[in-house]
Amino acid sequence: MRIMGVGGGSREHALAEAIARSGHEPRIFWVSEDRNPGIYRLVKGTGGEYALTRITDPLKVASFAEQWGVDMVVIGPEEPNFHGVVDEVERRGIPCIGARKRLSILEMSKAEMRRIQWRYGISGKLLFKTYRSYMEAIKDLEEHSELLSWLQNVALKPARQAGGKGVKVIEDVQVYLHGEKSRFKQRHMRWLEDYMSGYADIEDKILVEEKVWGPEYTLQCFVDGRTVIGMPLVQDNKHAHEYDIGPETGGMGSYTGKGFLLPFITREEYERSLSIVKSMIDAVQKETGERYHGFVAGQMMLTEIEGPTLIEMYSRLGDPEGVNVLAMLETDIIDIFEAIIDERLSAVKIRFSDVATVVKAVAPKGYPDFRDLARDHPVEVDEALIEKLGCKLYWGSVHLDDSGQVLTKGSRVVEILAFGETTQEASQKIEDCLARGIVRLLDGWGLFHRSDIGSEEMIRKRMEMAERVRRLYTYRERMGILGKRVDWIPRIGKIDPVKELSHELFSRVGGGSYESG
Repeated sequence: MRIMGVGGGSREHALAEAIARSGHEPRIFWVSEDRNPGIYRLVKGTGGEYALTRITDPLKVASFAEQWGVDMVVIGPEEPNFHGVVDEVERRGIPCIGARKRLSILEMSKAEMRRIQWRYGISGKLLFKTYRSYMEAIKDLEEHSELLSWLQNVALKPARQAGGKGVKVIEDVQVYLHGEKSRFKQRHMRWLEDYMSGYADIEDKILVEEKVWGPEYTLQCFVDGRTVIGMPLVQDNKHAHEYDIGPETGGMGSYTGKGFLLPFITREEYERSLSIVKSMIDAVQKETGERYHGFVAGQMMLTEIEGPTLIEMYSRLGDPEGVNVLAMLETDIIDIFEAIIDERLSAVKIRFSDVATVVKAVAPKGYPDFRDLARDHPVEVDEALIEKLGCKLYWGSVHLDDSGQVLTKGSRVVEILAFGETTQEASQKIEDCLARGIVRLLDGWGLFHRSDIGSEEMIRKRMEMAERVRRLYTYRERMGILGKRVDWIPRIGKIDPVKELSHELFSRVGGGSYESG
């Protein structure tokens, strides 16, 4: 069997490793924009081939699949989905594990994902507004933020998936800071418009959502167009530095508990989260008339307003979250892929190891905000010592050049994974490993990682937060007000933004338009 993979990061290294473990003994072929040393070694070990190409070019990717005569293609990152790579591969008669372009709108457009969720009445919703320009956003917020409280306390986001960049959460409750918070919103929305100018594939540029709070978690799933099967929950840690401070990154590490649950999420909350993801897949398939074959994930938050709440969706595995679940997967992944292609996933018993896992990313200084400074540093890794100490290495944003030197590309260099009976045990294994200097840059440039990921202290904080949120949302549920929002508008009185606020009423309080799906 011949299988071709697409993408060059740690998630793709983990995918290639899972494929190489298969009892089908596949020959592995691969395309990426940089040569990942770990994937390259696996490819060569199976007698396959590795090529460098632009992975968002459907014709180039599909041509390699045809040239190599592969039996299926597996997509790693999101951008090939957005650019129609899956569509072109399948047009040539080659099965593909990945979301077609129209289906991947669930991830590509955060605004369209929300519209679909509201249109189909799927739970776990947030109030939102979208804007096509900075001036449109500023005018609306200046006119209406005094009238609707959720427009004061907001999350400002790029309306398109942008690699985890650009999200700012602003709580505007102190009167004496209101002016400065308003100016910050304006500056960030100007930045969002400038940043989004590089993306011409959606009209919406700025997304404003109501601010919510609670612990986040990721539910990743296999999908075959008929069946959605959930994997163990993972918590990603986006902030660059300990205790969730610093800029947001693509993910500095992630962890699982034993079994399918995290220590702060109940079985009922897992099932509610899975129901939301299933409903979103049903909705987008109905919208497009196409079948979803591949991976999907819900980036969730437990909130006081709705309980399990959908923050974003992925049309692929997360990175680093995908590394956790692929390492835990016991079922032959090619059997799963074949079941997805044939739409018989419900007949496959998918098993995961009953262990806790932790992944920690090691990044060069300069990441994430100054990636030019983080590029082109020579890397040395003691892979034998990593294995001896009970950890596993997954190469990330690096390039193996023709001379055999590995160079940084500006993002996370490697991800280190460990298993344990507890999350804390797995976390400590990685700390012991990194303390031995197993990853270093030969020119002396600095590296950093988050030591607190999976620690007892951080998990306790998540559990305390989840318990506070759970008391609130379950109380709201008992009182029949789960998902209700109420604002008090001068001279008009009480309104429920979800049900009662029409465009006509909104025009009475200053004009503009309100978007709730």
